[in-house]
Amino acid sequence: MQRTRVILADDHKLLLDAVKNLLEPEFQVVGTFGDGHTLVEEAPALKPNVIVLDVGMPTLNGLSAGQRLRQALPNVKLIYLTMNQDPDLAAEAFRLGAKGYLLKTSAGSELVEAIRAVVRGGSYVTPLMTEDVLGSFVHHFKNLKSTNHLTLRQKEVLQLLAEGRSMKEAAYILNVSPRTVAFHKYTMMEHLHIKTSAELVQYAMNSQLLAA
Repeated sequence: MQRTRVILADDHKLLLDAVKNLLEPEFQVVGTFGDGHTLVEEAPALKPNVIVLDVGMPTLNGLSAGQRLRQALPNVKLIYLTMNQDPDLAAEAFRLGAKGYLLKTSAGSELVEAIRAVVRGGSYVTPLMTEDVLGSFVHHFKNLKSTNHLTLRQKEVLQLLAEGRSMKEAAYILNVSPRTVAFHKYTMMEHLHIKTSAELVQYAMNSQLLAA
C-alpha cells in the first residue's frame, strides 16, 4: 500500500526537521519548504496528498498559499500547524479549504492523528483550542457565508486602520500580535477584491460597515 505523500512548509528549519522525523516512519515526506511562494510553485509537481503548513510564512502567508494550492491541487488536504490561537483565523483557514488546525504546542502524536483523519475524509481541530475559543471559532465559521462578510475582529481591525493606526498600534489595542492584524488586513483585502491599503481605508470610510 502506497504511503501518504506529505509536504511540510514552515520558515523554521529546526521545526521542519523535527516534524519530518516524526512523520517519516508512517508517511512519505516528499518535500519541505520555507516560504509560501516556493511552496505554491513547486508543490504540484510533488503530487502530495497532504500539506502541513504554517499560517505565517515569508513571501506569501499560509492562508493565501493554501488558497492557491487548493486551486492547483483540488484534492490535497491542508493542515495548518501554527502558534496562532485566534478563532477568526482558524475559521478563515477552514473557509478557505483547510481540513485540520493544530497548534505548535500540540503533542506530536496529534499531527499523526490529524493526517490520518483528513486522509480518511474527515477534519481535525486540536483539543488545545479551549471551549471558549472553539465555540467562537464555530460561531464565526458558520457565519462566514458571504465573500463580503467580515467578522467582528476584522471590523475592529478595519476601524483602527481607518483611524490611521499602524498595524503595530492596532495589535496593541486589540491585544493580539502584529502578524495577526496583518493576516486580518490581507484577508479582508482578498475578500473585498481590494489591492492597496489606501483602497481598504477608503472602503471603510465609504461603507456603513464601521457603524454597525
